[in-house]
Amino acid sequence: MNLDKGERLEDLQCHGLKIIQNKDLYTFTSDSVILANFIKAKAKDIAVEIGAGCGVISILVQAKNKIKKIYAFELQQELQQLCKKNLKLNNLSDKIALICDDVKNFEKYIKKESVDIVFSNPPYFKPTNFEQSKVKKIAKEDATLPLGTLVEVAGSMLRFGGTFYCCYSAERVCELITTCQNKNLAVKELFFTENGKGDVKLAVLRAVKGGKQGVKVRKNLVTNDKDGKYLEILQTKNM
Repeated sequence: MNLDKGERLEDLQCHGLKIIQNKDLYTFTSDSVILANFIKAKAKDIAVEIGAGCGVISILVQAKNKIKKIYAFELQQELQQLCKKNLKLNNLSDKIALICDDVKNFEKYIKKESVDIVFSNPPYFKPTNFEQSKVKKIAKEDATLPLGTLVEVAGSMLRFGGTFYCCYSAERVCELITTCQNKNLAVKELFFTENGKGDVKLAVLRAVKGGKQGVKVRKNLVTNDKDGKYLEILQTKNM
């Protein structure tokens, strides 16, 4: 497959999968891989990704779980084109359906309360005046997908007992948990990631629609060494 300007081909180190990223657009980080590894699914499941980007999370989730179908919603045209290339590259276009639309319009494509799993690595920074490309701004800042909208849409898609997986800024974890609870998504599992200096950066959770109260808090996951370099093998921190 030919690469366009700014693109590079990378090995996902999973079942021979490859991924094309574009440094001029938004490139994924370890957040996406951590979330993909956390998601558990059954072969008969129907899943939805909110904010597919280049497609890396859906590709990894499909490879690891071999599920029936994933509907991957992506709003931005530039990322849609990149995602299409990655699905074709990995021969997954029949298992992962890219939906080029705002996820708020999901009822045009799937029925309410028909989905087993919804997962998302959404924009989780509040809007700023920081100068960056439009693509990166939409991918990072939540103006186009506020937390309330994200959780409400996820809850509307999920059947009773369905599962919502999400990662979010650790600074806003209280907002995330409260919003889930208000939308009848009971948080059942939660952990944080931290860098090698002990700074907590990311919250990752699993919530169940209509689930009972009670959450299991797992050990922190260390993603970097003390010099800030990504660890090749992530480590859980002894509490």
